[in-house]
Amino acid sequence: MALDGNAIGGMLLEIFATDMTSAEATCARCGAVRPVAEELVYLRGPGTVVRCRRCTSVLMVISRVRGLNCVDLSGMEALEVKAASD
Repeated sequence: MALDGNAIGGMLLEIFATDMTSAEATCARCGAVRPVAEELVYLRGPGTVVRCRRCTSVLMVISRVRGLNCVDLSGMEALEVKAASD
């Protein structure tokens, strides 16, 4: 069952020390750009898998190994955090 990127907001905050749900992810396969909060998230595997909503390509895999978070972002062309506006 797929959830949206908000389901991993806490996990991403722990890893990146900032809110990443509003960060824009660019898919390396199809070029789609959308906030992480809108991507497809699967929690039931050996790790957490984030897929592109347009082409379903894997964007990000997060797994915990020996107490460390391991993050694979190889499916993204870019991950852009927008600065908070004043």
